[in-house]
Amino acid sequence: MEDLERLCHEILRYLKGEQVDFSWCPVNLSDLSDFERDVLEHTRRIPYGHTMTYGELAAQMGRKRASRAVGSALSKNPYPIIIPCHRVVSSKGMGGFCGSKDPENLSLKRKLLELEGVKI
Repeated sequence: MEDLERLCHEILRYLKGEQVDFSWCPVNLSDLSDFERDVLEHTRRIPYGHTMTYGELAAQMGRKRASRAVGSALSKNPYPIIIPCHRVVSSKGMGGFCGSKDPENLSLKRKLLELEGVKI
């Protein structure tokens, strides 16, 4: 229960615009493929207030031609905010968020990035 209380406290701090590191929070990614887990683990390392393109993330993983596969893997992220997939953007703008390019999802992605001081 302590972890849950801490997580709630940290999410509230994050939503107030405070810099929060969620790397301490355990996540279960066992339902995902090895590649999907690798993408999410790399995404988890993107620092607060920074972004990376799908292509940059793929290249960082040693799979420079896998930017679309990276986007697909990010759409399966079961822990948005804790695994900050909103920090991964298209080289041409926002990209998608939570598995879609729906304007409401992109609005949420933009708000999360703005909380972190990132302008897209």
